[in-house]
Amino acid sequence: MTDDGTVTRATAGPGTYWAPGTHILWRYRENGGEHFHIARPVTVVRDDADLLAVWLAPGTECVKPVLADGTPVHLEPLESRYTKPRAVQRDRWFGTGVLKVAQPGRPWSVWLFWEPGWRFKNWYVNLEQPLARWAGGVDSEDHFLDISVHPDRTWHWRDEDEFAQAQRDGLMDTETAERVRAAGREAVEVIRAWETPFADGWQHWRPDPSWAVPSLPEDWHRTPAHVSS
Repeated sequence: MTDDGTVTRATAGPGTYWAPGTHILWRYRENGGEHFHIARPVTVVRDDADLLAVWLAPGTECVKPVLADGTPVHLEPLESRYTKPRAVQRDRWFGTGVLKVAQPGRPWSVWLFWEPGWRFKNWYVNLEQPLARWAGGVDSEDHFLDISVHPDRTWHWRDEDEFAQAQRDGLMDTETAERVRAAGREAVEVIRAWETPFADGWQHWRPDPSWAVPSLPEDWHRTPAHVSS
């Protein structure tokens, strides 16, 4: 946002970075396809050669996958969750906001969650393809397996059942699954060593109160050329 209150739209290209306050899209492609099924407008907190941090504000209009009849994905039994026809639906991010932090080239991002009243809840390691940058934001593909990290630095794997089901349903081949497991083990080593971003105090960060909630652009699903990872 500029001094006169004008929202800065994402325009970063190769070798450039977004200024704090810029609105970009954080998107995920459907597994095994080319279309985007998750799109979340976020506000840039920090962007440089070492790290991208963005804020997903409460109430942000987003796009999420649902079953073709509108049923929320998580309500479908696991055995058929990834094989039934799907659609996308506009919705809003309810509850507290989320700070997402990613390091260039790493096959995961780290999300920070808070309880109401800014009581820190946990870090969440989302295993995924390294973020691909384009002028309007960043894109990835989720890899199902995740890690939850608690304030006392203990951790545990999450969604191992979904990770296994995705392989059974052909959404992930054996080679990719092995790479995801290896990425998870690498993330665990970062957790055990308490390195960036866990050691950087992000749990004490707070959003600029002057920031507006980003809007979801009508062309959220556009497929631009990616400029970098």
